[in-house]
Amino acid sequence: MSQTIELCPNRFVGGNNPVFVIAEAGINHQGDINIAKELIKAAKEAGADCVKFQKRTIERILTKEGLEKPYINNNSFGATYGEHKRTLELSYDDFCTLMNYADDQGIFMTASGWDEESVDFLYDIGVPFFKVASADLTNFPLLEHTARKGKPMVLSTGMANMETVYKAFHLVYNINKNIVILQCTSTYPAEFSDLNLNVIKTYQTSFSNAVIGYSGHEKGIAISLATCVMGAKVIERHLTLDRTMKGGDHSASLEPDGLKKLIRDIRAYEEALGDGIKVKLPSEEKIFIKLSKSVVSKIKIKAGDELTKEMLTTKGPGIGISPMDLQKIIGMKAKHAIEEDVVITWDDVV
Repeated sequence: MSQTIELCPNRFVGGNNPVFVIAEAGINHQGDINIAKELIKAAKEAGADCVKFQKRTIERILTKEGLEKPYINNNSFGATYGEHKRTLELSYDDFCTLMNYADDQGIFMTASGWDEESVDFLYDIGVPFFKVASADLTNFPLLEHTARKGKPMVLSTGMANMETVYKAFHLVYNINKNIVILQCTSTYPAEFSDLNLNVIKTYQTSFSNAVIGYSGHEKGIAISLATCVMGAKVIERHLTLDRTMKGGDHSASLEPDGLKKLIRDIRAYEEALGDGIKVKLPSEEKIFIKLSKSVVSKIKIKAGDELTKEMLTTKGPGIGISPMDLQKIIGMKAKHAIEEDVVITWDDVV
């Protein structure tokens, strides 16, 4: 059994607990609080456990040169990269409004804080856990600052090698024991050949004191479901209202129907797992009678005749002596006359 942590109030992940599904709304709200609300509602209606956004203090995460760099392309929301990022940033008041809206909808809400000030703000508005983006896995000052807040942490590991993941994990673990590690490939959308799902198994072995999951940017839902079969306990997928919308993340996102189908299939898989004890189920009984076999008389048998193998065969329905017990009745005697081609029961032999 894997590690278990309380990721959200009264919501445990890992072990035998249900897979925890995070709908990553990210910046797919286009900087519009009304779209953000629609994403929260869509996440809830799809069955997600949590909806996640991103929070940045733009001047803290980019140099002046980076802010002023020209940024003209089909996904640009501004002439410079700074203008682009500012357009996609929700205000503090927006986040407070969205937290209340998510609570009204009955879904957890969190965000990845991309700088210390953003982490402080998210802590103040009461997010249940912190997500650290793959981009900040090497940002050790931010990792340490976030870890010291004492809330559970989810670490994405895109763009990293195993040495980096080890170092980041142990830095956090020395401060905060409640950690989820997500295998991730940071391309949008990611090619199947780049997903390297077997890293999930590596993480399960190497980080047995963490909960292991998957953050996917691939197309479709099959791969994310497969990671559940491999033991991923937290699944994160980007959510958009429309994959054709302007913006860099939409093409690697699921639309509401896609997320709903993924969660439907995850819950079906969990329900189908069972307890591992092989039994004949009550629901199979009628089919068993219909399709299985019984010991049947091959010829007419007189009362008192000693039964031989040549007198007997096996046919359906399965309502009499099982063919498994055929050898047991060889040498027994017929209590009464038995017609040809009838099922033999234990009441027929002595």
